[in-house]
Amino acid sequence: MIAPNPSLRTIERRPEFADLLKEDVSFSTGAGTGAAESLNSGFDTLMLQSGIRTAPGIWLGLCVVAGITLGGTVLVISERPFLAAIAGILGLIMPLLLAQTLRGRRQAAISLQLPSMAEELSRVARTGRNIEHAFMMVAADTPVPLGEELRISARRIEMGLDVASATRDLVSRTGVTTLAMLTAAIAVNQETGGDLIQVLEKLAISVRDRQHFVARQKAATISSRLGAIMMAVVPVLVVSFYMFRDPDYLTRLLSSNWGRISFWGGLVLQLVGGLLAYRILSRTARL
Repeated sequence: MIAPNPSLRTIERRPEFADLLKEDVSFSTGAGTGAAESLNSGFDTLMLQSGIRTAPGIWLGLCVVAGITLGGTVLVISERPFLAAIAGILGLIMPLLLAQTLRGRRQAAISLQLPSMAEELSRVARTGRNIEHAFMMVAADTPVPLGEELRISARRIEMGLDVASATRDLVSRTGVTTLAMLTAAIAVNQETGGDLIQVLEKLAISVRDRQHFVARQKAATISSRLGAIMMAVVPVLVVSFYMFRDPDYLTRLLSSNWGRISFWGGLVLQLVGGLLAYRILSRTARL
């Protein structure tokens, strides 16, 4: 039986204290449904889930500075405005690609930590502590990056929220959908009761099985992922080869109507194909 442990609380539990928590700075307002709002929401989500503690405005400024720096450098060296524009676009998206990489690594690390965390939570709860005390102890002992998110929820518990409310946004903060199983188990236990220890033990087994399935899926789709990478890299290498052989290659290509149509049409199709391939592969590899 899980017994209460009121000695853990350092302040009186009052739900209105939760309003004192610092709000996250974001570009999205949540009031619209247009393309600009979707873009702002995606950027806010990327910054939150990547674990970058820099303000979104500063990171956006870094994108602008990188684009201007790389584009200006290419313009000074080559004296070709078209190449400078391409380099500026690449510099603009480089910090975003870095944030995307950091988010992927962080999500993978959280997924690996989740089974051990669920087992530790069940062991602590088995000693007779209530779920709030057990959660706060596990949050204090869990290393980053998962421990960082758990400690945010633990501070909310100290401010007066129950465990289910404090952990409700773990999925949106991390982007790891497997955490929904943990938050749902805690919420159902608080509403209807039951053997939470057994639920947590089965949760750890389910998460490990899910990770094994995702690993097998990635191994089975490695050829598709490599094909998508080749689809994005080969055209760039071909154009770079022709430009290396003939520096005036693009100038002559863009001097005719058919050349401009073929170039920009190929570029648009390349971007659309890359985005579709990325969307499909990201959905199949989602944890």
